[in-house]
Amino acid sequence: MKTPALALTPRAVNRVRFAAILGVLGPGLVSGFADNDAGGISTYSVAGVRFGYDLLWVLLASQIVLFFTQEVGARLGLATGQGLAGLVREKYGVRWAAFMMSTMLVANVGSIIAEFAGCSAALGLVFGWPNWASALVAAIVVVLLLTRGNYSKVQYLFVAVGICVSTAYFISALLARPDWGQAANSLVIPHLESNAGYWVAVVATVGTTITPWGQAFIQSYVADKRLGPEDLVGERLDVGLGALLTNLIAAFIVVACAATLWSTGATSATDVATIARGLEHLAGPFTTVLFAVGLLAASFLGLGVVPLTSAYAACEAFGWETGVDWRWREAPAFYGLMIFFIVSAALFVVVVPYSGLVQVMFTAQVVNCLLLPFVLVFVMRLSADKELMGPLVSGRFLLTIGWLGTALLVVLSLTLVATSFMGF
Repeated sequence: MKTPALALTPRAVNRVRFAAILGVLGPGLVSGFADNDAGGISTYSVAGVRFGYDLLWVLLASQIVLFFTQEVGARLGLATGQGLAGLVREKYGVRWAAFMMSTMLVANVGSIIAEFAGCSAALGLVFGWPNWASALVAAIVVVLLLTRGNYSKVQYLFVAVGICVSTAYFISALLARPDWGQAANSLVIPHLESNAGYWVAVVATVGTTITPWGQAFIQSYVADKRLGPEDLVGERLDVGLGALLTNLIAAFIVVACAATLWSTGATSATDVATIARGLEHLAGPFTTVLFAVGLLAASFLGLGVVPLTSAYAACEAFGWETGVDWRWREAPAFYGLMIFFIVSAALFVVVVPYSGLVQVMFTAQVVNCLLLPFVLVFVMRLSADKELMGPLVSGRFLLTIGWLGTALLVVLSLTLVATSFMGF
């Protein structure tokens, strides 16, 4: 005699659904937190020092585009169970996959170097460590984390570090005592300038918020977590929270720097270490410590995510095994490439003076924005493929938003070229 199945009450059904949604959270949050890496913090800090509250509108605009681009990437992962480079190889061939992968890796190399530069700046501020010691410790810690952990442990650690970064910069903004009214006004009313420096800052701010590696990471991480079409609602919530937190943290950094250095006329600082020291005289030593701790945590998060994304892309493009749940002998190319990216960037930081690294950190964000449209074209075309996407195919509304976002990034890139080389 069979035991009758227990009927769940409506409340119990809702609890089960809520638990299922919570289980999906992770890829969007990690991707969002990782967007605020060392390069991002440096870019937001310099933007706040040089232009005060004026670039806050860029963060609001980029948040909207970030949500839709990340949502499309997550949906591609849910529908296919594959990463972006693997899908491009399957639909368009190895040559196009290699082109997209190469485009992404060009931007990623600068970003990885920026993470090591951020570690060096933070550890130098707090402990006085030289560049070589900071790079050595950071490389060892990240390699051990990514090669000895599994998906769950890595994800939980990434989210914990992201929360640490958020808290540090939220408190920094409060200690700076900003003009919240002026900040709110700048958030919704753009203040445009015609000089090249302003538009370089706009492009860099967009480039550090919406990145080529972030677009690939969200899709590969969703596939690595083995989520499916039934997880769409939870993953959209995940992506929405990630996009919101990304830009909130960025806004806190801009506001803290605008309320202190910019408001007192100290607008000559060009790197985050100098900015952090300047905050000590204006908002107290605790603000400097918080800024350094946030930078260190963000740099470690970026060092975990960007090399991981680079290894995902390279292996997917050629059909090799990928994923942090694989063992070394099962995915030697994946782990070998990941370590190569980390070690080569660490050596670069040891050799190049810190002043040169500052320029690399800012330039990497501009390159991100210039190369992102190439990646988004592949994403938008794949998301419109009914045979590939099934019920998760992009509809007219999502395609319109996606192509408008891609077009906007192209316009920004052309604007940067015009203002830089034609003197507009």
